[in-house]
Amino acid sequence: MREPTMVVGLDSNAAAGLLPPPTLPPQALLERLKDYGQEDAFALWDELSPDERHLLVKDIENLDLSRIDRIVRCSLRSQALPVAAIEPVPESCVSSVEERTMDERERWWKMGLKAISEGKLAVLLLSGGQGTRLGSSDPKGCFNIGLPSGKSLFQLQAERILCVQRLAAQAMNEGSVTIHWYIMTSPFTDDATRKFFETHKNFGLEADQVTFFQQGTIPCISKDGRYIMETPFKVAKSPDGNGGVYSALKSSRLLEDMAMRGIKYVDCYGVDNALVRVADPTFLGYFIDKGVAAAAKVVRKAYPQEKVGVFVRRGKGGPLTVVEYSELDPSLASAINQQTGRLRFCWSNVCLHMFTLDFLNQVANGLEKDSIYHLAEKKIPSIHGYTVGLKLEQFIFDAFPYAPSTALFEVLREEEFAPVKNANGSNYDTPDSAKLLVLRLHARWVVAAGGFLTHSVPLYATGVEVSPLCSYTGENLESICRGRTFHAPCEIAF
Repeated sequence: MREPTMVVGLDSNAAAGLLPPPTLPPQALLERLKDYGQEDAFALWDELSPDERHLLVKDIENLDLSRIDRIVRCSLRSQALPVAAIEPVPESCVSSVEERTMDERERWWKMGLKAISEGKLAVLLLSGGQGTRLGSSDPKGCFNIGLPSGKSLFQLQAERILCVQRLAAQAMNEGSVTIHWYIMTSPFTDDATRKFFETHKNFGLEADQVTFFQQGTIPCISKDGRYIMETPFKVAKSPDGNGGVYSALKSSRLLEDMAMRGIKYVDCYGVDNALVRVADPTFLGYFIDKGVAAAAKVVRKAYPQEKVGVFVRRGKGGPLTVVEYSELDPSLASAINQQTGRLRFCWSNVCLHMFTLDFLNQVANGLEKDSIYHLAEKKIPSIHGYTVGLKLEQFIFDAFPYAPSTALFEVLREEEFAPVKNANGSNYDTPDSAKLLVLRLHARWVVAAGGFLTHSVPLYATGVEVSPLCSYTGENLESICRGRTFHAPCEIAF
């Protein structure tokens, strides 16, 4: 017989203001669970203390049982459905670096700054993850990758927003420009993220231009679709993936908030990229110019076995979508386009996306209607120890199949992609590798602006950091750098 667990803070029903504990499971709730085949959630009811029974009832009542049942059934059923064959992305859908003219860059830059000055762009940050693989329990955005300034990822991104606001105001002779920043957290990162921003006074942004909201969670299930119990009085749950942003925006009425603010376009990205060009005017101008519903920045795949998802066309004439590296047949991953000499499937997804607000509304409704989640087999903490079960999640790129038109915009990874995913000492995507990418890029900016560098270690192993408050992409540095010598590593600020 299981010993009842003492729940701290709930040892007295009177003190906690609780109703007398039910001796039997609430009949109406039990019947609803039976309707969905989940009555096992009450299997250990007789062994629970009164306080634990209250916790279990509250936990179940907080679940949207009919919605979860629809998601579980649709997701399990989708596993057996045939999938359309994939084709390479047509060249006409991609703006490659080598084909982009200086005139186009300048035109898109100006178009983007104009739209930003008119308040039409919002920035959407996916920041639900903890830095567990980095050896930290803090939100990833709090992480300091070791730059000379000691700035966190959040601060680097906030200061890039400040820089673009200034550039847009100067270009359009506006007094001030505001870019609204929507930040999606998770139940595990929300409180710490809010406190971090509060402690750092929003890194110079106005408090009312930053909005936090949480992604949802969803029960973990067995392979036959039953809830896994983490404890006898709690259903095991996990975050619903970065694609949970769509339902979270809808349920928190933030899509309506965006519309009320006059926002037309949304720049969406993941927190763990030290080189992300937040609110990039060139990308926004390209997006507006193409008149598409969705766009993504892509980098060229480095080698066939690189562990990155790639954009593909699903079915003849079908929509663009992303296929994960584990789902791409090795022979397809290695196939060469004889005309271009590139890999046939070469455009890597790096979670840098642009959407129209109208399209985000369509996606939120479409994903909810279809209710198909990805199923990931994981070891899940349960009353039986770690149990092999399924986590359900959606991904940010699940939006693309709903897009009537999608455009891809190639960027150079050494300029815009410095992922921070693994602890130092790992083979790739570490704070040290991201730091070096930032320092090397900024060193090139300084030299191009007429500055000189001295260094006591080889230059390939160091560099300088240019504050985002000084420059966004290397512009406007001549007055700071020309004729001056900087000793690497250091930060260059006003």
